[in-house]
Amino acid sequence: MPIDFNPHVFNHPYPQIMQQQFYVQPQQTSDIFVKSSNINYDGMKVSKKSFGKIKKTQENADLYTITNKNGAQVQISTFGATIVSLKIPDKNGKLVDVVHGYNNVSPYEESPIGHAGGTIGPYANKINNGKFVLNDVEYNLECNKDNGKTHSHGANEGFDIKNWTAVVLKDGIKFIHNKKDMEGGYPGNLQTTVTYKLDNDNKLHIQYRAVSDKDTIINLTNHTYFNLDGAENYQENSILNHIVKIPNSDYITEVNEIGIPTGEFLNINNTPFDFKEKKSIREALEQTHPQIIRAKGFDQNYCINGYNGIKLIKAAEVISTKTGIKLNVLTNLPGFQFYTANNLGKTSQPLGKNGGKYEKYSGLCIEPQFYPNAINTENFKDKGILKSGEIYNREIIYDFDVISD
Repeated sequence: MPIDFNPHVFNHPYPQIMQQQFYVQPQQTSDIFVKSSNINYDGMKVSKKSFGKIKKTQENADLYTITNKNGAQVQISTFGATIVSLKIPDKNGKLVDVVHGYNNVSPYEESPIGHAGGTIGPYANKINNGKFVLNDVEYNLECNKDNGKTHSHGANEGFDIKNWTAVVLKDGIKFIHNKKDMEGGYPGNLQTTVTYKLDNDNKLHIQYRAVSDKDTIINLTNHTYFNLDGAENYQENSILNHIVKIPNSDYITEVNEIGIPTGEFLNINNTPFDFKEKKSIREALEQTHPQIIRAKGFDQNYCINGYNGIKLIKAAEVISTKTGIKLNVLTNLPGFQFYTANNLGKTSQPLGKNGGKYEKYSGLCIEPQFYPNAINTENFKDKGILKSGEIYNREIIYDFDVISD
């Protein structure tokens, strides 16, 4: 089905998209969020500094910091519209950086292992054989994973390795990227914005908007690795004591040996994937299941109950008993990838911002998305197809709180 998101509610945000130059004026600062009286952005501060030079293009990458009245702050790089740091008060009021990241742009460009914090697109997760058919035309994408068998996260033209244009809003940052027709193998001149806002209730709002001049496919998400004990805990197994609850999922999508969905849905009741009641990641991994063995941990797509493309639904809850920080993830996307950094710890990885290498099970990702390979899977209703001129509009909220001992 098209991803038309009630376009009659919004003014069209991209008046220039059909013009020949396909360019967004940098001074564009209109607010693309639907206003809510319950969201308070008063007293927000936004600052900017250099994040280094991009070797490939010789462009400068910038790092923007949004700080709310509680002192909580998020740092986002123009390179990849990437979350680099996210500092949240713990149960004692101390600010704790809860995400993986690096100190400058070079590791993101030269050693892009794990997509840490990046905006993933044009199509997140895997596409089997890098092929899809749209309007009776077959498109072929670069196959960058599984020994050339799959296209993953946009491959070498992925959005997380592009330098986005930043526009400062009074209460956040809007990042803009223009993808040319057939760049990376995807049809359509696609104009995408990702807007970050940190409100005074310590909720980080991420809104994705896009429009194309041709029918295309799109599946945008964020690939932040969280460690709620603090990002300095980069050692192997350091997230295993995190407590997880997944309240609104009954099924995961079964995958084959290279992580491509078979089209079957697995009921998770009484399996290691069942987090309807809170339990630690360690406790869950102590159980055996062919899908966990195959992935060497959690790396599965959960199907969200009650999804209708509009309503924000709680996908997951994660708690650190050490810091008391609790993360709720809400979205209006149909699924999310729950990933426990099973493939980190490679020798080629650069050192993180705290001086150590991020090891296996040192972070977890909750990536709201359309189901992997949905465009090629008959059983998956929502394909991530964006019709020409229609508006893609999806949202992720990282909602932080603290629990007392």
